[in-house]
Amino acid sequence: MYDFLEGEVAQRSAARLVLVVGGVGYELSIPIGSRFPNAGRTRAWTHLVVREDAHLLCGFSERETRELFRILIQVKGVGPVAGLSILSGIEREPLLAAIAEGDVAALTRIKGVGPKTAGQIVLDMKEKALKLRATTAAPGDPGLLQPAPRGDALLEDAVAALLSIGYSEKEARKSVERAAAKGSKKDLESLLRAALAG
Repeated sequence: MYDFLEGEVAQRSAARLVLVVGGVGYELSIPIGSRFPNAGRTRAWTHLVVREDAHLLCGFSERETRELFRILIQVKGVGPVAGLSILSGIEREPLLAAIAEGDVAALTRIKGVGPKTAGQIVLDMKEKALKLRATTAAPGDPGLLQPAPRGDALLEDAVAALLSIGYSEKEARKSVERAAAKGSKKDLESLLRAALAG
């Protein structure tokens, strides 16, 4: 339905982007670590998920990442929320490498991906991953996450980001506290990457 949206950033968090296009604010679920700016004009490559209970609009800073997401959600057992979680837990190139090389162990290190799902991803996507690895992702829009809040606010932002990609409250808090205890509190993205890695 939508190929991309281009407009002004109204809100930006680790897993959520609100883009104002023609006076309408579009809320997009985005992978953690997406290269969107905190303010100004940007373009988001989109994928609309229509469910009985809700419409979920996903946004990606590169077209290639969106195409990878679309392939991922065709795998049995991988829905849109799981697809976003996978792309939040590992960057595009390492993910493609793991799939192309049949590295099930690397895939199971991603939160929520068990051996069965990892094996299915390799089975369904190995040939496609080999082709996609030859494609260099276009640079995304400039801009990183805003400077991270300190202390408890940083932990709460990290918990909220994990909740938005399907974690339970208990799981999110446990993962964030474990990551923080290991010294991964320098910024929000580092804390989230560590929490997703377990």
